[in-house]
Amino acid sequence: MDTITHTLFGLTLYGAVDKSRMTRREKQALLFTTVTGSQIPDIDVISAWWDTAGRYQMWHRGLTHSVFLVPVFAALLAGMARLVWKVKGWSWFVIGMIAVFIHNTSDLFNAWGTGYLEPFSTVRITFGTIPIVDLVFWALMLGGWLWVFFRKRSGRLKVPSHRVYRTVWLLIALHVGLQSFQGYTLYQQVNHQYEQVALAADFVPGTFTVIGKHGNTVELSKGTVWTGIRPVTQLKSNEDADLEALFAANPKAKTLYEWAPFVVVVEDDKRLGLYDPRFYRNGQSFLFEYMDKQAL
Repeated sequence: MDTITHTLFGLTLYGAVDKSRMTRREKQALLFTTVTGSQIPDIDVISAWWDTAGRYQMWHRGLTHSVFLVPVFAALLAGMARLVWKVKGWSWFVIGMIAVFIHNTSDLFNAWGTGYLEPFSTVRITFGTIPIVDLVFWALMLGGWLWVFFRKRSGRLKVPSHRVYRTVWLLIALHVGLQSFQGYTLYQQVNHQYEQVALAADFVPGTFTVIGKHGNTVELSKGTVWTGIRPVTQLKSNEDADLEALFAANPKAKTLYEWAPFVVVVEDDKRLGLYDPRFYRNGQSFLFEYMDKQAL
């Protein structure tokens, strides 16, 4: 998910907690814990500052997004809340756990994926059933906030606000479930046709790009469960290319090769490179690493 979505997750989690008996200090600690907990796994972006070996692609959404680091971050957040706001009790640790868990788990569902099981496995887990920026999430969370705001303002809010936000969370979970069910259905329909298959959710709910690889051919198809999928483009990968020179000249290419489920290798007289076909749009992928042959 993008930074805005994770921030909204934190604010919606804050709204879902019953604060009727909380002091002002406790509310401040709660806001800090939910919002910071919803952002803290992305602290790995600072690794780009010292990355001299082209490994940032693996480090980002790597160890910090592991499910095994959830309690570590939660303990850190609870400790900071106790230090700054003098709050005590296990509830701060639990809230921190929920916030970090939501961040790390929600990132599994987009095409970027995470190192959810690091350090015990380096496999990038990705379902590809939710776009990185999901406007349905935004609409549900903004809708919940507007409902509470205007109902309170008019004096017509009949239920506690935290119940409204809990309903928002239920709707978010329902959306993820429906998207994942549809994506899995499409995946199963084409899985037997290819050696490798990946999904990438479109911004339009229920629409997916199915990327399948068979031999040196990668096919991109797009559609829905209701309309079926239709071929969009076919890509050829030079599977016989010698990539060792590319990896030596451009370490980011080796990282991308390890990180992506599969790649398309391109080679001509001028350059040798590879890219992730899941992000192929308008004739190119923004995850493309190459070397100029003239540099050899």
